[in-house]
Order: sequence, then C-alpha cells, then structure tokens
Amino acid sequence: MTSTIERPPVKVRASTQRPDRTGARMAPLFGLPAAGVVALLLYLPFLWTTYVSFTQYDGLASPVWTGLANYKAMFSDPDLTGALVNTLLWVVGMVTLPVALGLLIAVLTYGHKWGTWLRLPFLLPYAISGVAVGVIWGFVLQPDGALGQALGFFGLPGAHTGWLQAGPGNTLMMIVAVTWQAAGVNALLFVVGLQSIPGEPLEAARLDGAEGFSLFRHHLWPQLRPITTVVIGLSIVGSLKTFDVVWVMTQGGPGTSSETLALSMYKETFVLNDYGQGAAIALFLSLVTFAASILYLRYQLGDAREQG
Repeated sequence: MTSTIERPPVKVRASTQRPDRTGARMAPLFGLPAAGVVALLLYLPFLWTTYVSFTQYDGLASPVWTGLANYKAMFSDPDLTGALVNTLLWVVGMVTLPVALGLLIAVLTYGHKWGTWLRLPFLLPYAISGVAVGVIWGFVLQPDGALGQALGFFGLPGAHTGWLQAGPGNTLMMIVAVTWQAAGVNALLFVVGLQSIPGEPLEAARLDGAEGFSLFRHHLWPQLRPITTVVIGLSIVGSLKTFDVVWVMTQGGPGTSSETLALSMYKETFVLNDYGQGAAIALFLSLVTFAASILYLRYQLGDAREQG
C-alpha cells in the first residue's frame, strides 16, 4: 500500500506593502498644461471682457468704472434693439431653411445608386469660407447683378430690385445665401443618422404598407431625433454669432437695417473704439447663446425621456 503524506496547509502571508499611489497623485499634474491653456485663452479673456463691460474704455487709457451704464445704453439704443431682432430672425431662418433643405436632400438621395454624387453639389459650398459666400452672393444680389440680369433676360419681374437695400428683406436674402452653404453639411449629418437606423424595422413597415411620407413620418423621423437635435443645436449657435456674411454683403446697412448683435459688437469695439459698450454686447450675446443652448438641450432631453 502506498501511503499519502498530508502536507500542512500553506499560510499565505498578506503583503504589508502599500500599493504605490505615486501615479495617482501625479496624474492631475499632467492636466495642468491643458488647464493652463484653457484658462489663458478662455477664462481670463472672459473675465476681462466682463470687467470691461462695466467700464468706459477706449483701448488706450485705463478703464473707468461706470457700473451698468453700458447695459442701460445698450437696451435703450434702438439700433441695438434692431440688431437683436435681426439676430432672432437669423435664428429662425437658420433653424428652418438649411435644416429642412438638408433633411430633404438626405432623404431623397439616401439609398440611391448615385446618392453620393447627387449630394456633392450641395456639399461643395461648405468648403468655402463665409467671406467667399458673401462675395459671391453680393455679386448675385446687387442691383445689376447676376440675379437681376437673369430676371431681365427672361422678362420676369424684379430685374431692378435692390435685394440688399432695405430690411428685413436684406436679412432674408442673406439667410438664403448661408442656406446655400449650410444645407449640404446638414444633409451629410442626416445621412449619417439614416445610416444608423436598423433596416429590419423599415422592411417590416414596408411590408405593412408604409411608404412615402407615411414611412418617413412614423418610422424615419422619430429615429432621426438624436441627429436632428445636434443639427438644430449647431444651427442655433451659428446663427447667434453670424458676422462674416453680413459684414461682406452689407456691413450692417443700409444704416443699421441688417446689423446683428455680433456686428454691433464689432462696430462698437473696433470702429467706434468704445470697448466698454462692445464688451457689454459681447457678454450679452454670450449669455443669450449659452441660455438658448441650455434651454434647447434641456427641452430635447426632457422630451426624449417622456417618449422613452
């Protein structure tokens, strides 16, 4: 018989060494350079602008504290009130025209054999700058420009219309110009949203008889909600800070009929050298942009929770 020798259980001695936490303590140090850059380029200028908005400052002499004088002047100035109205008009226009046109292009070309090539002409204008868009459409919309000559050639009314000579028509025409530039990228974003939709539910809906607008309304549109939130959010922020196209096409004129808040901020600061008033407009515009973004996102997220 073979006998088995029982070995005593081996006791594992717990290690008395503490884990090295040097890496955990050093980790925040690696974020200091990035935090310093953000503070230098974002937070400090914002704090300085906030301070200047409560002063009278021409960019040369020392700022003189004036309290709320710049804000009182801003809200009592009819030109700035008109700029606020024009800015809101830009928001409404950019949330409707480029978004609706981009969605239409995406839906009509998605799944088409030549869909990529059909979307390409709408996407190309996004590759050029806002200044170039202003130059092109300024040539098209001037009294003897391309649009007027085309209308005159075909004997249509409006050949000698001053499209940019009076508000709010000039603002509406500039919204059309930016729509020409922005519709393509919105279409591309909606195509990305369409590609993320599972194909099985759509096939089941088609088998049930859903097609055309009914298929879009009840099956495609609800699933495009996340990308629609992104597109509209970007449109709101972009429209609130519209500057380049307006400056190139009208410089806010005639008079101040097409000024936006961003353009008023530029004129007050760099044309009239009233840095305090320009800073007040800049701070007000920043707060409006921030509030509009937060309210829109909260509304969208709250609505999504209710539906979920």
